[in-house]
Amino acid sequence: MKSQSSKFKIPLTASQRKAIFHVEGPLLVIAGPGSGKTCVITYRIAALIDSGVSPHSICAITFTNKAAEEMRQRTSALDTPPGPHISTFHSLCVRILRRYSEKAGIKPNFSIYDPSDQSRCIKQAVKDCELDTTNFPPARMLDAISTRLKNNLIDVDAFTTQADDYFTKNLARIYDRYQHILSEHNALDFDDLLAKTAFLLRDCRDVCTELSNRFKFLLIDEYQDTNRAQYIIAKALASEHSNICATGDPDQSIYRWRGADIRNILAFENDWSDATVIKLEENFRSTPNILEVADSLIAVNKSRKQKKLIPTRPPGQDVVVSVFEDEKDEAQGIVRQVKQLADQDVSLNDIAVFYRVNSQSRVLEEAFIRNKILYQIVRGVEFYRRKEIRDMLGYLKILVNPDDEIALLRIINTPARGIGKTTIDRVGAHAAQNNISLFEALKKTKHIESLSEAAKAKLAVFVSMIENFKKDVAGQVMPLAQRVFVESGLENSLQGQGDEGQNALENVNELINAAAQYDQYAEQPSLLDYLQQISLFSDTDAYDSSGGSVALMTLHAAKGLEFENVFIVGVEHGLLPHERSNTHENQDELEEERRLFFVGITRAKAQLHISHARYRTIRGQQLRTIPSQFLYELGPAFTEQTDEDQDFDDNTNLTETQNSQFDIINSQFKKGQRVHHKTFGRGIVKNFVDMGENSIVEVEFSSGRTKSLMLKYARLSRVDK
Repeated sequence: MKSQSSKFKIPLTASQRKAIFHVEGPLLVIAGPGSGKTCVITYRIAALIDSGVSPHSICAITFTNKAAEEMRQRTSALDTPPGPHISTFHSLCVRILRRYSEKAGIKPNFSIYDPSDQSRCIKQAVKDCELDTTNFPPARMLDAISTRLKNNLIDVDAFTTQADDYFTKNLARIYDRYQHILSEHNALDFDDLLAKTAFLLRDCRDVCTELSNRFKFLLIDEYQDTNRAQYIIAKALASEHSNICATGDPDQSIYRWRGADIRNILAFENDWSDATVIKLEENFRSTPNILEVADSLIAVNKSRKQKKLIPTRPPGQDVVVSVFEDEKDEAQGIVRQVKQLADQDVSLNDIAVFYRVNSQSRVLEEAFIRNKILYQIVRGVEFYRRKEIRDMLGYLKILVNPDDEIALLRIINTPARGIGKTTIDRVGAHAAQNNISLFEALKKTKHIESLSEAAKAKLAVFVSMIENFKKDVAGQVMPLAQRVFVESGLENSLQGQGDEGQNALENVNELINAAAQYDQYAEQPSLLDYLQQISLFSDTDAYDSSGGSVALMTLHAAKGLEFENVFIVGVEHGLLPHERSNTHENQDELEEERRLFFVGITRAKAQLHISHARYRTIRGQQLRTIPSQFLYELGPAFTEQTDEDQDFDDNTNLTETQNSQFDIINSQFKKGQRVHHKTFGRGIVKNFVDMGENSIVEVEFSSGRTKSLMLKYARLSRVDK
């Protein structure tokens, strides 16, 4: 084995060194934000290879393409030989399913359906089941199938057996029809990639053993974000050797809403009784001022592993909490501060604004536009949802998967070639009657008597074009994409549409440029692999840190990023924490909202600005807001400011006398107290959040409705009988 320090160019802490040079046996690395986690994982890969482990027996899994690419680049920079498999969970599952497709019960050339494709399938499923979309909204049905069922590895048969009431029985029917539609199209959705891999590893012991013996060292990043399927996959891949290294932080688990289970990381030592646990607590990113408020906030949570963020940077500026009159005033206040930073030669690339929900970005965008400040919305998947891009991808998808009916229906008359709905319906009816795919039916139109000769001729031209394109599928992607764009007529159709068409042309050319870059860097370029990469694209993958602009994004999208200067806006009850978590029964969701705020705070390196507004327009009405309880959990290590340009009617800071008055009022409304409200009637206090002047009381009224009210405005009266 080589010297332990021979490859590593930066000094390592004692904890980092232990994690890097641990070789065999289960290892849990609790990595706080800014603790050099990615560095530890990449150095660990290099150290394993230096110790004699074959590069091909190492599998490193992360959650975004961007993180996987960064890991590959860092590993390569350490002069490690090629061979380690580094990818996202979904990419690994695609690779496994294509290789073992027969045992998984699928075709190897399956399409991967994105949310738009899924939406069309679920709408069709609800329609086929002859159910009312008011009672069975397609979007909610799809969410239930994804988060409640697939992510928990509950297949159609199992759920059908469990269903015991009107709603669940019909959901089971929708689930069954939805899966049949995917199967007919030879397609899998994102959840299928994980679920079918988990079922394959569970049910085919030979496949599980083969893969576990191949990947003898398993490294999983962001383990706190794994769902049930990913948890089963990880355990299966480590089943033959127990050489699993899970890296993550329970305090940064923020994807419960899409199936992530924090218990996976909290119970790691129960799953692997001989596990070594190492904590990375030194923070190399943020100032002590920022870390102090982060630690104070997250310490309130109960579902966590105790740790403290240890600063390595010198003290900096205080964290600032600002209060504004309304959301427009808040946006303008942020613009002023951004201008001040720019005047101090701070690059716009070093500034980010985070918010809880996408709708908050509108007023910020308007303020930035008015003040001519460049910005970018980090919502990268939008590029792939543009019509012209989806049209191009439709052509490419049908070349590798002729059964992809959604792609086929998109392109068959795009651009217009005189193939109307009646013609398509007649071909579709013939396909259904003969149990063949729509594309197969298109190739056999001479047998469809209901079609006119003119319609048959147009369909024959279309089929011939697709078959000619398919001859070039085995080559590089860019030349094929360029050929499809021109010969399909898409280019010509866009050229005649003025400025809008010109923008669309530029977008398609950007897609072709991306294909050229893929051809250059892919080990074995293929259209199937290229489409797979696009399908698994995420918001964070799209962030361009060199764009010379302020980054605007949700707190969820901020995960994994860092900025010198961070603004977190709208820290108010109902936004952060989100309204759905503001009930006594939802303590798990409330803790997740606190973790989300913690993630946002710990993205900041030098300056952190937190703000809330006294009034905010919600659904067309300007409503008085309640400051988030999280603000009162930040501890004393921040400076509170009001906007000096506004003449507020009440003060932000309370005197001791005022505080004592509110203490007396607050003491009257504890959990279990019966109360009366002028509008809502009688109720009972279910929860009480003591925040002095801004205390929040949660009341369940006799109507069955539960309301969170700011006590000083609620005008509640006690009912003592």
